[in-house]
Amino acid sequence: MPDLILVNGKFRTLDRQRPVASAVAITNGKFSEVGDTETILRNRKGNTPVIDLGGRTVIPGLNDSHIHLIRGGLNYNLELRWEGVPSLADALRMLKRQAERTPHPQWVRVVGGWSEFQFAERRLPTLDEINAAAPDTPVFILHLYDRALLNAAALRAVGYTRDTPNPPGGEIQRDAAGNPTGMLIARPNAMILYATLAKGPALPREYQVNSTRQFMRELNRLGVTSVIDAGGGFQNYPDDYAVIDELARAGQLTLRVAYNLFTQRKGAELEDFQKWTSMIQPGQGDDYLRHNGAGEMLVFSAADFEDFLEPRPDLSPDMEPELERVVRHLVEHRWPFRLHATYDESISRMLDVFEKVNRDIPFDGLHWMFDHAETISERNIERVRALGGGIAIQHRMAFQGEYFIDRYGFNAARHTPPVAKMLEMGVPVGGGTDATRVASYNPWTALYWLVSGCTVGGTRLYDAAGKLSRDTALELWTAGSAWFSSEQDKKGRIKEGQLADLAVLSADFFSIPQEDIKSLESLLTVVGGKIVHADGEFSAHGPEPVPVMPEWSPVREVPGHYRAAPQRSASPMPHSCVGACGVHGHAHDTARRSTVPVTNFSGFWGTLGCSCFSF
Repeated sequence: MPDLILVNGKFRTLDRQRPVASAVAITNGKFSEVGDTETILRNRKGNTPVIDLGGRTVIPGLNDSHIHLIRGGLNYNLELRWEGVPSLADALRMLKRQAERTPHPQWVRVVGGWSEFQFAERRLPTLDEINAAAPDTPVFILHLYDRALLNAAALRAVGYTRDTPNPPGGEIQRDAAGNPTGMLIARPNAMILYATLAKGPALPREYQVNSTRQFMRELNRLGVTSVIDAGGGFQNYPDDYAVIDELARAGQLTLRVAYNLFTQRKGAELEDFQKWTSMIQPGQGDDYLRHNGAGEMLVFSAADFEDFLEPRPDLSPDMEPELERVVRHLVEHRWPFRLHATYDESISRMLDVFEKVNRDIPFDGLHWMFDHAETISERNIERVRALGGGIAIQHRMAFQGEYFIDRYGFNAARHTPPVAKMLEMGVPVGGGTDATRVASYNPWTALYWLVSGCTVGGTRLYDAAGKLSRDTALELWTAGSAWFSSEQDKKGRIKEGQLADLAVLSADFFSIPQEDIKSLESLLTVVGGKIVHADGEFSAHGPEPVPVMPEWSPVREVPGHYRAAPQRSASPMPHSCVGACGVHGHAHDTARRSTVPVTNFSGFWGTLGCSCFSF
């Protein structure tokens, strides 16, 4: 007997045998019947609950193929989110209010999900503005991969003085007297940014559990039902996985999580993977929490940094032998693996290693993938396809596109990343965010970027050939992503026998104006036949809210993306993509580094005029 029946919906199933339906029945966590409302109601037995969807659009649950959920969950309740904030004035007001609420010795952290180009003012905050908003409470603001802004209180908290040396690959910006100004710069290694962030006080274990639940519920609100966790720096196995394990054992996961293991020890990467391959096997776990293999860091020498304000880094000559030893070990043990790679030049060298290993130990259907691959060439896409690999893409260009154009030009940006070409050439592609430290975790921001070809600041990146249809974009975020956890036969479609994960949308993704895609959310999210989020007309069906801990958490005031905030200012919204300019009013390169806004300049952007035009 079904556990739940949903009727009178507009189901876009992504099942080619039955692309649309109006009703589903769910039994034991799976779709047991997909069809029309009349037939499914006629077959109803007993007191199975029935929810009338009132003609709302229903899609398979979204699956983020590359996110840092586990690390992000431990810190979510600590962070003030600027996702979607329309003006810098709003952002600074939010910062000031949170600083007033935050007790000593805690910090206010703004970590990822925003770009200055989203603001009406089209600029970053100045250090003076940050110090005025928070004179006594430490503030850390991370900007993409290239810099962090610290107020005077944060400089005191981390102990940076005129005598503190610059770390390798990073710079502590100083004034004329040699004192730190509060700006930290990645040149090009972001380690200085992340290592400084790690100096802030962590939440106690009880609060980390609550924080992870809040983050999962925020993703549920946006229609996300599955994620693939790509590991991350300062995310040690098994210690930092204890919270997600605890929630899994308690039956409190509201997302399905497949997790990768990310080496943490430079020079000892092979030792890490040798230890882990003796401890755990890929696929170990269940449909809610399962191990997914190695990466996205395999060896430190293979990390090419993605800071487009800096020249492309050349990888070490030691990369090939170090990477070969690790990949050989993983393939011998049949471990799927993923590898962070931004530039085609790096990808070429990495593929040389993979092909060499494959000649000795055939990959033979083993799932492996590149993450990011912004500038991958057609030749290397073909090499990926020949080795049976996939490419997980994210909307990092939606946040860094203006900087990429500034360095490499419009013609290069039109193919960065070449998602349509990847699909045309038959490579598995999955959609994701790479949240939370740079891009937003909001899947609709990513889907908007794929469909419109625009950054969050309104700069048009892609012509018609580089954009995706809405159906194709959605498939990348559902069935496409399932390949990256070897679950393509289990989820990603509303299909009999597949896991019953779905989202009932607040508006019809397939027909609304492009600009409205960014505002979509789920009114009813179901994972394994269980309702994990309900809002609007479905509120009565939702689970009990989980109170936010601690009481001063930013999540209490701004529970997620800005549109959920209780108050908005009357400041103008940034331009839409059509005819918008993503850079006017902001200085070129070095001026951006000093966060000094300007009104006119004659650099690259001034010569071109406006960054947005129709191809």
